[in-house]
Amino acid sequence: MDVIDRETAQAIGNGESLFAGLDLPEDIFTDNVVFIRQVRAGISGQLVRRAIKLLNERDLFVTLLETDSSNLHRFYKRKALGRNQSEEVLDTLRLYYQAANVFGDADVAREWMHCEVPALSGSRPVDLVDTAQGRDMIRQVLGKIEYGEFS
Repeated sequence: MDVIDRETAQAIGNGESLFAGLDLPEDIFTDNVVFIRQVRAGISGQLVRRAIKLLNERDLFVTLLETDSSNLHRFYKRKALGRNQSEEVLDTLRLYYQAANVFGDADVAREWMHCEVPALSGSRPVDLVDTAQGRDMIRQVLGKIEYGEFS
């Protein structure tokens, strides 16, 4: 599997450049089979650490990993997280990737994740990310935004 480097990612687009520092396979966010393989292999604690730094979303990862802030550093030492935790983290990163591509800017995407969205019953997307159903709802709204349907 090819690993995306920072220069290539920046040349490709917004979503890719946002995640270039994570050293994930380049098509993990667009290819379901690659995504599943990575979930099965597990992600490293160092990837979690880089993702937190990249997105500046410590509290979100505390919730995703079902831990508390004082114990988060213990995850950083793990060679590989389990399937469930890996899937939660990767699916969340995939959602941020989609938002960056929809809005054409990673910073705008991160800002949108913290805004109350009427199509989500006034909830902030970041508050729904910790469940699969919440991520699906956010994906549906992003799809509507991408195709010009504002509900």
